[in-house]
Amino acid sequence: MSLLTLSFDNGPDPEVTPRVLDTLRERDVRAHFFVLGKHLLERAGRALVERAVDEGHLVGNHSFSHEVPLGEDSRPNSVEAEIGGTEELLSPLIGGAKRFRPFGGGGAIGPHLLSEAAVEFLVARGYTCVLWNSVPRDWEDPDGWPQRALADCGALSHSVLVLHDIAGASAAKLGHFLDRAQGDLGAEIVLELPLSCTPIVTGRIACDIRPFVASRDHAEPRVNAP
Repeated sequence: MSLLTLSFDNGPDPEVTPRVLDTLRERDVRAHFFVLGKHLLERAGRALVERAVDEGHLVGNHSFSHEVPLGEDSRPNSVEAEIGGTEELLSPLIGGAKRFRPFGGGGAIGPHLLSEAAVEFLVARGYTCVLWNSVPRDWEDPDGWPQRALADCGALSHSVLVLHDIAGASAAKLGHFLDRAQGDLGAEIVLELPLSCTPIVTGRIACDIRPFVASRDHAEPRVNAP
């Protein structure tokens, strides 16, 4: 039996996130939501975070603006602005453990994900850094993504699936995918994360993090960019 951890990035969206939460509740499924700080400036966004937490989901930090990956962001205050700014808005809503998902730019994995300053911040604040191993590109193909996601679930012992609770992405086919993953594949949907996708765990560097971190002197070019 394969394991599947669901995650949703870039919300909360006042139209889409409730639909996603409804679908998960109907199937008694829990997921991770990695939210943008800019969406928490409005009460509606904060209310959706509170609903997600109340329904048993885990909510984490996905930067404030989602504009430039931290490994490529040359602003001297980028870490405080992107991670710290979101933390300030999010922490009162979720409490407990802190989780951060870096902005990958189309799901690419590489040294553009983090800066050395970002790693220092995450370690000092006790964060878990959450990566991924399945990106079915729901934002490009809102009808066809389930087939790619199902293929990954069948091939991987533990899939960490990146979906998006934004317009034109996962919502319309989410129920269909969950029914297929659980019914046809027998996948067990869990909140736990594999060590291969968590290079930092509660402030401790858990693996060789260099592949995900740009040097201080220059930002490395990203790999596997779309």
